Amino acid sequence: MEAAREPAEFSDEPQQHTHDETLVHDSSVDHKGKLPLRASTGVWKSSLFIIAIEFSERLSYFGIATSLIVYLTKAMHEDLKTAARNVNYWTGVTTLMPLFGGFLADAYLGRYSTVILSTVIYLLGLSLMTLSTLVPKLKACGSEICNKPRKVHQLLFFTAIYFISVGTGGHKPSLESFGADQFDDNHPEERKQKMSFFNWWNSGLCAGVILGVTVIVYVEDHLGWGIAGVILTSIMALSLAVFLFGSSVYRYRVALGSPLTPLLQVAVAAFRKRNLPYPPHSSDLYEVQTADRFQARLLSHTKKLKFLDKAAIIEEGGNSDENRGPWRLATVTRVEELKLILNMIPIWIVSLPFGIVVAQSSTFFVKQCLIMDRKIGSSFIMPASSMFCLAALGMIVFVVIYDRLLVPFLRKTTGNERGITILQRIGIGMVFSFMTMIVAAVVERKRLGLLKNDPTGGSAGAMSVFWLAPQFIIIGIGDAFGLVGQQEYFYDQVPDSMRSLGIAFYLSVSGASNFVSSWLITIVDNMTRKSGGHSWFGVDLNTSRLDNFYFLLALIVAVDLCVYVFLARRYTYKSVQKTTVGACSDADAPDPSSAAPDPSSAV
Repeated sequence: MEAAREPAEFSDEPQQHTHDETLVHDSSVDHKGKLPLRASTGVWKSSLFIIAIEFSERLSYFGIATSLIVYLTKAMHEDLKTAARNVNYWTGVTTLMPLFGGFLADAYLGRYSTVILSTVIYLLGLSLMTLSTLVPKLKACGSEICNKPRKVHQLLFFTAIYFISVGTGGHKPSLESFGADQFDDNHPEERKQKMSFFNWWNSGLCAGVILGVTVIVYVEDHLGWGIAGVILTSIMALSLAVFLFGSSVYRYRVALGSPLTPLLQVAVAAFRKRNLPYPPHSSDLYEVQTADRFQARLLSHTKKLKFLDKAAIIEEGGNSDENRGPWRLATVTRVEELKLILNMIPIWIVSLPFGIVVAQSSTFFVKQCLIMDRKIGSSFIMPASSMFCLAALGMIVFVVIYDRLLVPFLRKTTGNERGITILQRIGIGMVFSFMTMIVAAVVERKRLGLLKNDPTGGSAGAMSVFWLAPQFIIIGIGDAFGLVGQQEYFYDQVPDSMRSLGIAFYLSVSGASNFVSSWLITIVDNMTRKSGGHSWFGVDLNTSRLDNFYFLLALIVAVDLCVYVFLARRYTYKSVQKTTVGACSDADAPDPSSAAPDPSSAV
């Protein structure tokens, strides 16, 4: 797929500056609030601590998420539609909460503090969930057989999993952006390592997923959710201790206040000056070569969304305080930051169908596994959710192949530092999501065909669960391209002051997709009922037509992919000026108490 070429943001040639190369001049501070030493902070020595806590979070999340529909239908006796909606709503909230958490991290708390606070909230959610499934008086039914769970269990269980949603909301955007912050964009070697960071980040993530959907799910099925909760709570607490242990080698970013206010100021200034003529040259627009190293990266002017440029026009009498106020005059960099956000909106929208396909893997795919033959050998019955590990394995394998084999080859072939552009990588992921739905539809149609020939369900039930392996593997390969590409895109293409929010934008694609998936199920259910036929979503899978639903999703993805290619070919990537802005000295660095928390006091 052809897409717009990314600009080379920086030159590998040495730039003319007076920086001490032993220090990092990328707006970072160390744990004492001073300029970080390049040799003793950041890069992989700090990222490994950060990946470790991400491993434990994904272990917990997927140990719960992939079995949640099973728990809701078996332990809480919800029907398939209600359980699928509840899973989608919970997943949706979990992946939309990062918008709030990312904003707090960028504007006020800082990423390090947000990770610690959100992990504590996450631990509280895990503890409540453990109590609701371990304490006899708080269990769904106790020792007796029941058709409805106790109210106290419903209240405590749903409170617990939504506490986990809140914890994830601060954890995910802050932790991933904090990990990427450990690499200096201005340093050629560290910049290349950052590109690999997102690949290895997802490898660590998938390792947690694999253990979550195998070991944890097995414990849930055979020993109970209470025992699984004890394990998850203990591992999360241990990972928090590991994260705190690495505090002295991290690079921190100062929270500079709301990143949304400058964007609003640009919009207001452009509207106020809407009737002014454009200057003959873009060099006539207002820009400040600031000496503040916390605002060091200046953006190049672009010609798109030209009406916003009027915010940077210097009016006659421009030296007056009124005409130079932030609500009347903005720099070119501020204008370009708003353009970046506006350019992202169409890409965010066309990414939703990809997220809808991913949502099926933790709901209907798992439910299909539950009614198929899961025997391995003569006696072992594999937990239904454990099939999800094939998706994680597919992602790990192709992330390694992509990072170690494809990228070096493509760099030589295309001349692009990434090998292929970010949007091309996402587009390839969309192609795999289309293939996933086609394969899933064909397999489900075969299963329903066996059921039709044998109404007792014996033939369909004897169909091996490994018939579903191709769709799990293909969706995992698609994630290696699509999901990792989205992480890079939303982190890299937002303004530097909004990188936690950038990761939150990526996560919000998944969250919004889960809500859209739930709405789509409701719409299709109503339409198929009103058409005089049977609903595509019956009381169970044998009375449903998931094959038709999967074909519908394949059609939606195909149409969406055409729109995506159109947008990607016309996309303008973020372009950073190659001039280096002077950095402040150690003496000019902010006070440690305001720049970053003193992690040493917590270790």
